[in-house]
Amino acid sequence: MKAKIRGFKVFRRIFGFHGFFESLKTAVLGIAYLFLYHRNMRIIFLSGIAAFLLGVYFKLKGIELVALCITITLVFMAEMFNTAIEMVIDMSTRKYHTLIKLVKDISAAVVLIASLNAVAVGIVLFGKRIFLVLAGLYSN
Repeated sequence: MKAKIRGFKVFRRIFGFHGFFESLKTAVLGIAYLFLYHRNMRIIFLSGIAAFLLGVYFKLKGIELVALCITITLVFMAEMFNTAIEMVIDMSTRKYHTLIKLVKDISAAVVLIASLNAVAVGIVLFGKRIFLVLAGLYSN
């Protein structure tokens, strides 16, 4: 009987949800920190919500909404990585170094590329619809 109990404890430790919920809490706190203290993250988040609601308003097809959500998530993730990289670098040194500047510039470039991709996806998904709305020809 003791072997079964011991085996159950090992199983519970491997697949336990306590660690999962702690990890989830940590991730939510990280997102909350970014939202509260980083203006760009708030702008990206609110823009993503607006784009999603616009997609719902225009009744995008399922695959179009999926593409929109993936695009929003990519921009969000790029900004998160950019912020994390900058924080780690700032934590290690305050001195100017050309390589540090390049790492920060490349990190910011990732956000720029993701954002330009989001604009392109937005044009493809919303361009014609918004033009029709502005021309008064759109029927939902």
